[in-house]
Amino acid sequence: MKHILEIKVNGQVYDLAISPRRTLAELLRDDLGITGVKLGCGEGECGACTVLLNGLPVNSCLVFALEAQGCEVTTIEGLASGPELHPLQRAFIQQGAIQCGYCTPGMILTAKALLDRNPDPTEQEIRQALAGNLCRCTGYQKIVQAVRQAARELSSGKGDEA
Repeated sequence: MKHILEIKVNGQVYDLAISPRRTLAELLRDDLGITGVKLGCGEGECGACTVLLNGLPVNSCLVFALEAQGCEVTTIEGLASGPELHPLQRAFIQQGAIQCGYCTPGMILTAKALLDRNPDPTEQEIRQALAGNLCRCTGYQKIVQAVRQAARELSSGKGDEA
């Protein structure tokens, strides 16, 4: 039996008929074609599927889509403003915090949630916030530097879309 789900994804409202066991990750990737949401472990261990659900980072592989009824979901595709990248996206590029890129969307969205609640985090706070997002390529140092750069840019007013 299908259920109707009303959900707002990256600013657009959708009404979808879905099965109750469909995960948010499956809905975003398979039904809406939002491929920035990566399917890594399927167990909430890697963070590759991280999206913002009402501003909070969640592992979308562990959330049933119906749990997002009436909620707002932001994916990596929803951060940029037209051709203008979000300061975190720019910082990840400028700092070389992207290698294979598989973990990057989840890392950036988790970092955005951190900066939304703490605009000037310490290195330890950044590392703690990102602890649920695994990266096999970068060694994390460049990622931390990118988050710090974006925090400075956002606090200086150069990037006001946090």
